[in-house]
Amino acid sequence: MPLAAPNRPFLDWTIETDPELWTPADAAVIGLPFSQHYPGEARPNDQAGAPEAIRRQSGQFCDGSQHWDFDIGAPLAHILPAGGRDAGNLVEAGNDFDAHFNQSVDTLKRLLVTSRFVAVLGGDHGVTIPVLSALEVLGRPLHIVQIDAHIDWRDEVRGASRGYSSPMRRASELPWVSGITQIGIRGTGSARAEEVQAARDHGATIFTAHQIHDEGLAPVLQHLAGRGPFYLTVDADGFDPSVMPAVLGPVPGGLGFGQVRRILRHLAAEGGLKGMDIVEVAPSIDLPNAITSVTAGRLVINALGAALVEGWRSGRDGPPVGE
Repeated sequence: MPLAAPNRPFLDWTIETDPELWTPADAAVIGLPFSQHYPGEARPNDQAGAPEAIRRQSGQFCDGSQHWDFDIGAPLAHILPAGGRDAGNLVEAGNDFDAHFNQSVDTLKRLLVTSRFVAVLGGDHGVTIPVLSALEVLGRPLHIVQIDAHIDWRDEVRGASRGYSSPMRRASELPWVSGITQIGIRGTGSARAEEVQAARDHGATIFTAHQIHDEGLAPVLQHLAGRGPFYLTVDADGFDPSVMPAVLGPVPGGLGFGQVRRILRHLAAEGGLKGMDIVEVAPSIDLPNAITSVTAGRLVINALGAALVEGWRSGRDGPPVGE
C-alpha cells in the first residue's frame, strides 16, 4: 500500500511509512485523506488536506514532550518515553476504489496489531469505514462510540455506499462491532425517517446534544459503563462551532471540549480505548489561527494519554515501550 511521508510528523514523532518495518509502539498516527467520493463532488475534497493541516500545528497543541501537560497530568514524555510513530498518509493508487479500500484495511490491520493506541486523521467521515473493517484483527468485539451532529446511517448516496454519510450503517453490518452509541446528534443532515428507524431497529443508542445539555453527561456515562473495549470516531461537527468552526456542516448547540474529554477518559477506564479518528476538518476555512486543527491535535493527545495510562493502570497493557 503506498504510504506518503508527511511534510511534518505528528508531534515530531519518528516517521516510518514501510509497514514491514513497524515494530511494537505505544502510539501511532496515520493520515487517511480519501474515502469513496460522491459523484458530482470535488475530488479531492477540502477534508483531504486535514491530516497535513493538523500535523502542521504540532508545535501549537504541544510545546514539547518534556513540558507539563495539564490535560493529561504529566509531561507527554512520561507517558510516551520512546515517542510514537507517524505512519504517514495512505494515498490512492489509480482509480480503483475497491483496491484502495482493501489495501487500506490491510495496512490499518498491521498498524493496529503493532500499536497500543492508533489515531487516524481524516479525511471525511467515510475514512472510518476501512478502520472499522480493520478492527476485526483485534479478535474481540468492540463498542463503537460516535461523536457527531449526524447519525451517518445512509445505505448509499448516489450509488456510493462507503462515503461520509454511511459509516455507522457499515459498522452495524460487522460481527465484531458489539454495539453503537451516537452522541451529540442534532439538527438535520442526510438522514431521513427511514435511517433513524434503521438505527433504532439495530439497537444503536442515540444521545442528542440537547439531551446532554439538559441532563448532563451522567446518562451517557452510565450507558457506556462496562461496554468496552471501545473505538471512538469523532466528526469535528459534533463539537459546537465555537469550538471547532472549520467544518462544512456547522450546527449550533454542539458539545464542548471538556464534555468530549470526559467521555473519552470514561471510555479508557471502562474497558479500554484502542483507537480513535478525527474527521471532517476543513483546513481552507480554519482561519485565522487554525483553532480547529489545534483542537483536533489536543483531542488526540487527551485520548492517547487516557488510553495508555488507564491501560497500564488496569493491567491490560504492559509498561511503556522504552522503559
